[in-house]
Amino acid sequence: MVRPIIDYSLYLVTGRELLPEGKDYYESLEQSLQGGVTVVQIREKTADTGEFYEVALKSKAICDKYSVPLFINDRLDVFFAVSHSSPSPPLAGIHIGQTDLPLPLARSLLDKAGYPDAVIGISCQTLAEAKEAKRVEADYVGVGPCWWTGSKNLKKGVLGVRGVEEVVLAFGGPAVAIGGIKSPNLPHLLHAAPSLSGVAIISEIVGAQDPTPICQKLQKIIKSYRTGSSSQPKEVRTKENIASGVADLLSVLRKEGPVVNQLTNVVVANDSANATLALGASPIMATVPSEVTQLSKIVGACLVNFGTIKDIEGMLAAGYAANQNGKPIIFDPVAVGASDLRRSSAHELLSTWQPTIIKGNAGEIGALLGSTEVTTRGVDSGAGGFKDPAAIVKTLARKERSVVVMTGEVDWISDGETVVKLSNGNHLLGVITGSGCMTGTLVACFAAAARLAFLASNTEAIPGRLVQGDMFLGAIAGVLAMTVASEVAAERPDVKGPNTFRSALIDEMYNLTGEEILKRANIEVFA
Repeated sequence: MVRPIIDYSLYLVTGRELLPEGKDYYESLEQSLQGGVTVVQIREKTADTGEFYEVALKSKAICDKYSVPLFINDRLDVFFAVSHSSPSPPLAGIHIGQTDLPLPLARSLLDKAGYPDAVIGISCQTLAEAKEAKRVEADYVGVGPCWWTGSKNLKKGVLGVRGVEEVVLAFGGPAVAIGGIKSPNLPHLLHAAPSLSGVAIISEIVGAQDPTPICQKLQKIIKSYRTGSSSQPKEVRTKENIASGVADLLSVLRKEGPVVNQLTNVVVANDSANATLALGASPIMATVPSEVTQLSKIVGACLVNFGTIKDIEGMLAAGYAANQNGKPIIFDPVAVGASDLRRSSAHELLSTWQPTIIKGNAGEIGALLGSTEVTTRGVDSGAGGFKDPAAIVKTLARKERSVVVMTGEVDWISDGETVVKLSNGNHLLGVITGSGCMTGTLVACFAAAARLAFLASNTEAIPGRLVQGDMFLGAIAGVLAMTVASEVAAERPDVKGPNTFRSALIDEMYNLTGEEILKRANIEVFA
């Protein structure tokens, strides 16, 4: 049976208990439809049958006025009653939970009652539930909860934004995310789960005095993810235009001097701050949650390096605020595979916010990917490297939807489509503490510059996008700035070993020019 095609993009689930004091439910519903809600589900968990029927019948009349499909949550009896009283146009269907009426039985009852076109959706939280929904031929699934919410049963825990895409792909059909979704975190969800057909929202819409502008804002974000990326032509990367682009970003960085907040480990904080200043940016090392949230509005980028695994609450707040304010966030998961604490902390951070760039050594990148080919030894990679490093960085970039930087004797960077190999640097980088961490600092500085370069040349930003600007180029620039400066520093006659090299390295970051980068950059590009 071919059932109607439904636009699930902005799916309103009703909740009269969330209405502002004095707000009429039917007025709220109509304002929501005027703002762009594309489908409505009537959910009445505590109402008796008569009240549920009355609310659903009146809601259908309003939805019919705007040609918006209406679902009934769980109650087949209410579906039949409303369908009998208002047969045209028909109700869209029903939505059921895992503990409600079994879907095959619901389908059989609908067919026998003369409603073979009725759509049935089912809530799913696990891969097994999604596969079962596919087996029993659900028409769509509601996936979640994405975040903590008071409206969902959380006995099985929160799925998390990182788990949504896996469940959606396991079902293989139309899917709507639900659970704690609001306009500030919506871009993160849409970035992390591009296969979604839509988002189900309750409190932000129902709890508004005037839902119309709220729904318009939500639709603007949704539409930007459906059309924004395809409307931006992508430059073909060559070693020549990469090198010249890096030189240009250095000029932007020196001219604009963005502030970069760095939640970094205590071992390298001083060197990281000096490296930031040497490049022409301004460092701040704020970690208190309330402060990092406020500072996010003025900083150009944020670095989260959990080398000494402190200030997790600040890291959570800083990344979330960066996503909200469209600022690049660079994640350096130091020794992430070394302990359960580091693994669980990385998972919590990546489930709370979307990193723009992930930077790590081979052991750290392998741990995030779940590979054991290269293992972590403390804060260092184990011996050796990946047989196919290009495939590793490209795979993790696609998985995490971030630019990925894998540092080592040779550096590999990917945005999930293109891979760049950088063969600059000096062996002395490996014998000073914190050279990898300082690389993360430089990447953050250039990411801030890439955002500023975009804003300077574009009069209108893409609404709802997490970050504007060429973050792939920013990541490459940060690595090249470190490795080229290290080459120049190592050639100085005053450098006798690690200690003098460290000081010379900061000097040469300060003296670094676009011309030096163009002359020395050793770049290979792989599609």
